[in-house]
Amino acid sequence: MTSEKVETVVAGNYLEMEREEEGSKSSTSKLSRLFWHGGSVYDAWFSCASNQVAQVLLTLPYSFSQLGMLSGILFQIFYGLMGSWTAYIISVLYVEYRTRKEREKVDFRNHVIQWFEVLDGLLGKHWRNLGLFFNCTFLLFGSVIQLIACASNIYYINDHLDKRTWTYIFGACCATTVFIPSFHNYRIWSFLGLVMTTYTAWYMTIASIAHGQAEDVKHSGPTKLVLYFTGATNILYTFGGHAVTVEIMHAMWKPQKFKMIYLIATLYVMTLTLPSATAVYWAFGDNLLTHSNALSLLPRTGFRDTAVVLMLIHQFITFGFACTPLYFVWEKFLGVHETKSLLKRALVRLPVVIPIWFLAIIFPFFGPINSTVGSLLVSFTVYIIPALAHMVTFASAPARENAVERPPSFLGGWVGLYSVNVFVAVWVLVVGFGLGGWASMLNFVHQVKTFGLFAKCYQCPPHKA
Repeated sequence: MTSEKVETVVAGNYLEMEREEEGSKSSTSKLSRLFWHGGSVYDAWFSCASNQVAQVLLTLPYSFSQLGMLSGILFQIFYGLMGSWTAYIISVLYVEYRTRKEREKVDFRNHVIQWFEVLDGLLGKHWRNLGLFFNCTFLLFGSVIQLIACASNIYYINDHLDKRTWTYIFGACCATTVFIPSFHNYRIWSFLGLVMTTYTAWYMTIASIAHGQAEDVKHSGPTKLVLYFTGATNILYTFGGHAVTVEIMHAMWKPQKFKMIYLIATLYVMTLTLPSATAVYWAFGDNLLTHSNALSLLPRTGFRDTAVVLMLIHQFITFGFACTPLYFVWEKFLGVHETKSLLKRALVRLPVVIPIWFLAIIFPFFGPINSTVGSLLVSFTVYIIPALAHMVTFASAPARENAVERPPSFLGGWVGLYSVNVFVAVWVLVVGFGLGGWASMLNFVHQVKTFGLFAKCYQCPPHKA
């Protein structure tokens, strides 16, 4: 099949979806479409960029203190490109799955396609179960991390309540995300989220430079293998935010245009993460080893308090991003996913928030939990499984011949594409899961021994604990 014929097939497959979008436009108000009903390429870009870096922005200087300046910069570039590659691979598999299903006249008007369904349709139930386990577990702990981050940040404005109490409060606030139907409805939130992250990143950069280097500052990293691979795994987690790629694609009016969106989003995110992490580490050095939230070291000013408030709002948004796919899975399990009653779906979703709330109270370890989730869950969900699934899907000659999306020409065809996939899978398995998992678990266990489970105020000054 020639590339021209493939494009024709794809265009035909999405024709019905575009007609539905036009119908939706005519039935909703202009104001609603402006702020609520998004599905353009720009919406997808804002969603990817906004979702990719939230609270992790505050932990990257901590990673630099573990890795050292040079390794921190190189790992950000390396994992940013690797994450963009596997996001592209996931988008290829989504388009392949959807095209096959629409040729069979499957109707997706009231159904959101998810990653485990793509694996099921292309490779069978064993792959589906593998994808479902890793994806749901990652999104569960991703939501937990957002709650921990909320409590950690608000404490720097109001320390009259301990972090555990703030976790209770923000757990209730984040539960309101059950009323956001799908990723179609994150248009204004994605835009605002990225604005908030941009402000916080440049505030951290400018404030650190203005503060200057702390007295007797030292930049010892890297000093221990455990810390080195813990920091590297946190960066792996940073650029592994595309566990929601399929849901973001499905919310697009023309999902086949997703290909380069994640890469462009990643390049923008690097303009935030590299300067902020570099500047904070330059200013505070080894002090960051005991301050996993960079805001704790910056002097309290109106600018810092603004950054804290904006990050709180953004973490609420990111909580919704991480939790919405879990809501969909739970709805499908109970058989209410395709109902049009928003209230009924919201009530059904509420039990999903409870275990997230509980886990955030048990493990309030802001920095170490990022690395642990990155090594044990992100490594498989975002990197290894997509790379392997793509190779198995197109293992046969007929599958490659009839593929909807052909390999990029600059790679040299299927051989080049397979080579990249093999490299990604092996690297992440050995360095991310193996060495990163070993280091992250040792660090995590150390935090539990030091602070205990259900820590009332993790890394708080003694007189405020």
